[in-house]
Amino acid sequence: MTTDQRTPVLLVSGLDRDLTGAAADALGASTPGTVVVHHDVRDLTAGVVVRSITERGPDGPVVAREVLELAHGCLSCTLRLDLLPLLRTLARRLDVTRVVVHLDPALEPEHLCWALDEVALDDDAVETAGDSVRVEAVIAVLAAGSWLDDATGDDALADRGLAATAEDDRTLAQVAVGQVTCADVVVVAGRPRDGWEVARLEAVLDRLVPGVPRTGLGSWLTRPEAVLAAVGPDARRGRVPSAHDPLLAGEPPLEEDSGVSLVHLTAYRPFHPERLHDALDVVLDGVVTSRGRLWLATRPDRALWLESAGGGLRIGDAGPWLAADPDDSGLWAGVSPERRVAAALRWDPVHGDRDVDVVVLTHRQPPMAVTAALEAALLTDEELAAGQEVWSSWPDPFGDWHADPCEASTPADADGAHATTREEHP
Repeated sequence: MTTDQRTPVLLVSGLDRDLTGAAADALGASTPGTVVVHHDVRDLTAGVVVRSITERGPDGPVVAREVLELAHGCLSCTLRLDLLPLLRTLARRLDVTRVVVHLDPALEPEHLCWALDEVALDDDAVETAGDSVRVEAVIAVLAAGSWLDDATGDDALADRGLAATAEDDRTLAQVAVGQVTCADVVVVAGRPRDGWEVARLEAVLDRLVPGVPRTGLGSWLTRPEAVLAAVGPDARRGRVPSAHDPLLAGEPPLEEDSGVSLVHLTAYRPFHPERLHDALDVVLDGVVTSRGRLWLATRPDRALWLESAGGGLRIGDAGPWLAADPDDSGLWAGVSPERRVAAALRWDPVHGDRDVDVVVLTHRQPPMAVTAALEAALLTDEELAAGQEVWSSWPDPFGDWHADPCEASTPADADGAHATTREEHP
């Protein structure tokens, strides 16, 4: 049995800088050799990032702050030019046992997890930060009194002063939901206004991150190591999921609780593109989040990935269907064994592994309304019988990248594309 010698990294994320800072500092104080890193990107538009590195000294924490000036003020530059190389540098120090990264609200944990393994540190090399460090756990810190409102609303990050740049059009809901769904531990600060809101928040978290340890901020601040010990062997630990992974991993409760429900739609026929476009309004009202794999009649070769949070939705590429490679030129060998097994079990003689698999977490929208709207967007028996030649002639309103509201639809920049591009790469 081999032991991973890479330096462990803990990522701490949340919308409130003070709460996440306190949670990160607790980790820094709990174990000798822990270094806490934070990049404050509030002045990123001006090309300025303030980096803080906190280490334990003989008389308490020692903080070294440095102002970084970037030629291009963007999150990608912050990661590529400073944070990722810094993680490699810290990993090479013998006195560093682990690194805690206190993420600014604008830096999404899933993006960093992806960058650790995918972004080359040098132009002439293939080494990544992931060769030196490994994600031990992702911790999400949420304010119990406001998180659910943030996760189901329409506010942009810019409305709260959290946007990284003037062009950063991500929503608060997108980031709030993304932080929690990526987490291996959820730290809840404070309490909602009343018992009903407590029950609703718990019901949402039970279905959004089933099996993920949850604790109050007070318990975390006094014994973070004990909470981390509860993280199970099946935790994500930074793994970025594929669009073809099971959508109900962790066995979330399927029954309704406090008005919160999970809707799971599976189908072995494609969506009509225009009817699906119209039906998507149902997942933008009274819904916490939706995600899933789409088969669009006008696109026989590639799956689409749907992801929504609150009032915002994106649809992006999820890679090719295995059935799009009839000669088996290597596509099957390049995907996970789990995907190959799942595809073989549902293989259709005509349509192969093409299917629809969508999960919607509702909190005010009736589940039957979600199911009815999406089922009505599937092809009828007559349309299904017409075949691909007819389907390909239909108008397709989605384009290469789709976001709602439609008037705001623009191609995503590199900082956001990872969030909805779920293609598996050989």
